[in-house]
Amino acid sequence: MTAVSKTKTSYYRRLYVAWLIEQGVASIPALMEATGMPRRTAQDTLSALAELDIVCEFAQTPGAPNHIGAYVIRDWGAINPKWIQANLAQIKAVLDYP
Repeated sequence: MTAVSKTKTSYYRRLYVAWLIEQGVASIPALMEATGMPRRTAQDTLSALAELDIVCEFAQTPGAPNHIGAYVIRDWGAINPKWIQANLAQIKAVLDYP
């Protein structure tokens, strides 16, 4: 595979994380398990979704102790999640994710 720019890998990582959240892989530990990325990378990627106008919020589980819940995509902005689904193999290959 040819070299891929950091811009592309960063973009794909954000798209993939948003797609995973939409599929129910919606916590930092779950994202780490699904991708193999370190905790800090997962946290930074979640924070960076706003740069793509993807609105991702933490939804507290009603009645649960603090910080028990899941992330939710509230708005995809200009991103088409169907494109992500259709290009998952390419995205995962570029990122070298399982």
